[in-house]
Parts: sequence; structure tokens; C-alpha cells
Amino acid sequence: MSGRKTQASSSTEDEINDLLSKLRAEINRNGTNKVSMSKLLKETCKHIKRLQKEVDSLSERLSELIASPDTGSAEADILRKLLQQ
Repeated sequence: MSGRKTQASSSTEDEINDLLSKLRAEINRNGTNKVSMSKLLKETCKHIKRLQKEVDSLSERLSELIASPDTGSAEADILRKLLQQ
């Protein structure tokens, strides 16, 4: 379980580091162009908000599956397998 979790965490961290590198490169490329910097930061914030909404939606769905009395559903089986990892 911890091996997969560590691998997933490492993969996520690698993705974040890659995106941060791209963001830094874009900021450096734009130099002092404040309009582009402002637009870039706004788009970054929008993306973060979209990701947060997705996390909230998935959390809500997970809660519904956990609370569901239909423990024989395919989704419940998948959830149990994921939680056992």
C-alpha cells in the first residue's frame, strides 16, 4: 500500500514541479510585461479553482459511495479495492 502511495505522491510531486518550472519559464520569458503576467496569474488561479471544484465533487461522490447501502455495486467493489491498497 505505502509503495503505491509513495509512487503516486512522487508522480504528483513531479507533475507539480514540472508545472511550476513551466510557470517560472513563462514568467521569465515575459519579463516585465505586466499585462501578460497578470493574465498568466489569473489563468493559474482559474485552473486551481477548477481543480478544487473537481476535488470537492470527487470527495462528495466518494462520501456517497461510502454511505451507500448498495455495497454490492461495481463502484462499491472498486472503492473497497482502492481503500485496501
